[in-house]
Amino acid sequence: MQSCDNSSSRKAFTLIEVLAVVVLLGLLAVFIVPQILNRITPAKRSIAVAQIANLQQFISAFEQDTGRFPEQSEGLGALVEQPAGLASWAGPYCGESQLIDPWKNPYVYNRPGQHGRPYDIICYGADGQQGGEDADADIISE
Repeated sequence: MQSCDNSSSRKAFTLIEVLAVVVLLGLLAVFIVPQILNRITPAKRSIAVAQIANLQQFISAFEQDTGRFPEQSEGLGALVEQPAGLASWAGPYCGESQLIDPWKNPYVYNRPGQHGRPYDIICYGADGQQGGEDADADIISE
């Protein structure tokens, strides 16, 4: 008959082993998390550039259907909802969610645009305000 005493064969983690694992996880977090965060901003900027290009295509379709660009007073909302008195509108040209940048701010539409362009589409970057550097730098349609 075997003894019921399992105390000598019982396995458990010691406090030192648990602390060693916690320290290793902390060190991994210190070195890996900043690297991941450093890649998020460039990725969001790339997404904003691609979304602005898509908005330009939607505006081109709007212009082909209506014979004009959205007015400043209509803004990008003219791509989603038919402006009053515009019978030739064939939209919606995009969804409302496509008018929001990767930082959850609405894209800005200026008509007329700068430098002789008919319009500009602007993303104000991470801070959502005009100007700034790095992650806060503006992205403007070309």
